[in-house]
Amino acid sequence: MPSITSQYLARYRRLAGDGPDTLLPVTGAQRRFLLVRALDPAGRPDVVPMFFAFPHGAVDPDRLRAAARALAARHTALRSRPTVLRGTPVLRVGAPDIPLTHPEPLPGERPADTLRRALAAWDPQGPPLRLFLVHDAQRAEDLLAVALDHAVCDGRSLARIVDELGAAYGEYEAQAPGAAPAPQESATEAAAYEDAVLRQLAAEERAETPEAAAYWARRLHALHTHAPQPRPAAVPEGARPSGAAQAVLPAHDGGVSFPGLLDACRSAARELYGPARTVPLGYPWGGRPAGAEPVIGCFLNTLVFPADTDPDLTSDAPGSGFGPGPEDTADAWWDDLDRADVPFDAVVKAVRAAGSGWTGGLDGLLTVDDDSRRPPLRLAGAEGREVHIDGRPVRGPFAVSVTQGAEIRLRMVWDRAVLDDETAHRAFDALTHALRPAEHTVR
Repeated sequence: MPSITSQYLARYRRLAGDGPDTLLPVTGAQRRFLLVRALDPAGRPDVVPMFFAFPHGAVDPDRLRAAARALAARHTALRSRPTVLRGTPVLRVGAPDIPLTHPEPLPGERPADTLRRALAAWDPQGPPLRLFLVHDAQRAEDLLAVALDHAVCDGRSLARIVDELGAAYGEYEAQAPGAAPAPQESATEAAAYEDAVLRQLAAEERAETPEAAAYWARRLHALHTHAPQPRPAAVPEGARPSGAAQAVLPAHDGGVSFPGLLDACRSAARELYGPARTVPLGYPWGGRPAGAEPVIGCFLNTLVFPADTDPDLTSDAPGSGFGPGPEDTADAWWDDLDRADVPFDAVVKAVRAAGSGWTGGLDGLLTVDDDSRRPPLRLAGAEGREVHIDGRPVRGPFAVSVTQGAEIRLRMVWDRAVLDDETAHRAFDALTHALRPAEHTVR
């Protein structure tokens, strides 16, 4: 039977040959985001915002708008709108039309609330890269949000977007206002982007073997989506839809291993969902395919870790990953990485075909970043201070982000319609406690 990837490519090629529009295929990672958007009752895409605080008046709006337009003209993904044609996800390449919006605050509204409201009103039919600028009179600062549809970027793209946006802003005076890259430069990048996507799809097609399907069916056979039902009366009217907690921990001798982070999330899930559960925890993994240019786009696959919440639970099943120690987690995780190219939708199909009722929902999400890969946004002589604006809607019950460097910065957010604050704070305490023991550090 043809794989999901080969079926997708056949449908895409028929679409691409039927009309004058410039259409590009999407990776398995992009298919997941478009599927999630299609299943959302409000059609919300996953939006990735970065927030920067600048001294008031340091940002020239015309110059910033021109820099963003030049950036999008250079990178195919940033001027391509994700869409679904005849049931087939694609990117439609368009003009680099990047809006810079100045949201007007409501009476008594704080600048962060204004930005939250502007992002919540995101039109999924608009461009994938957008800028929002709000004045904070109390701090004498301007807050800039650089926001992207997740279907056109992954975590590895963000640092490059920040760096190149600043560079384009700095080059503004040396070129005509609104000048774009030379057509040949854009065409060369477009060819490199399409080549990278096709290489990624070829890798995914090769990875979709019967053996890999059987592995993931065994590995995730115990999964169910264990999030409690929404509590519609629990979030007061006007309250922010999500809660947040953060902590800074010492980095020990080089940080925390990824299996150590997975075990820490297991501890948090135990507080949230109770013992004797197997909770689907997603995390992005991967990179650009071998031989491809390091283009901006969305290439990181979402892998699923079956976080069993009983510390005493053991299993002899091959690849089950059950066990109380970090060694068990590490061994199973390395086995998972050997099948990391199998796209998310193919994994869900394999698990369901084996009799599981899991539909692909994730109860938790873990993302890990290196602070050396997140440069500040510099606009000419002004350096933007990256800030966090919490309280925005979150896609799943909870999400953990870890930034490693000279110290470990932890953040956890949760959906208040699903999890109450008291339980979530207990889970965050369990998370931080699990990351303190020396046995979790990299040696």
